Amino acid sequence: MNKKVILTDCDGVLLDWVNKYCQWMLRQGYVMEMYPDVVYEMEKVFGIPKAECKKTIRMFNESADIQYMPPLRDAIKYVKKLHEDHGFVFRAITSLSLSVSAKKARVANLEALFGATVFEDVVCLDTGADKDEALEQYRDSGMVWIEDKPENVELGKKLGLDCIMVDHGFNRGTVEDVFVAKTWREIYEYLT
Repeated sequence: MNKKVILTDCDGVLLDWVNKYCQWMLRQGYVMEMYPDVVYEMEKVFGIPKAECKKTIRMFNESADIQYMPPLRDAIKYVKKLHEDHGFVFRAITSLSLSVSAKKARVANLEALFGATVFEDVVCLDTGADKDEALEQYRDSGMVWIEDKPENVELGKKLGLDCIMVDHGFNRGTVEDVFVAKTWREIYEYLT
């Protein structure tokens, strides 16, 4: 397999999904009960039932807001440098939605932020879906897998991928024996 390919999640890795979702929820009349960087579960952030939260996440992920997601931290600069200066291309694997419109919005957002040639593929799984099947084809390839959700980092480790976990308050100290990066500059330096 091409070692110049980087597998990556989108939300919480390339894009600042949490802040955009929280803004959207506040516009819908919800109230935040705790800071979103402390926990992964948005139902806890808003103090609502899990089923209701899942519904709001799907609605948000299929809304026009997805096309205007801001980048996470310094992602633009260093993703472009990896692509332009070192020839890396990216394959995004995101549990966004199965909606064709949502995928088009996600692709348009990624291209607007990072450029039209950075992503050779964007795989959109159902909202909140596991990534087992999507990552299985890369088993024992040693390819780089960048993710923020601990369960998906552990999955990548089990499949023999070179895992990088993007640091957030909710995932600190959850996964051992992986490179943890607070910034894309750290990822860039690790890979180059």
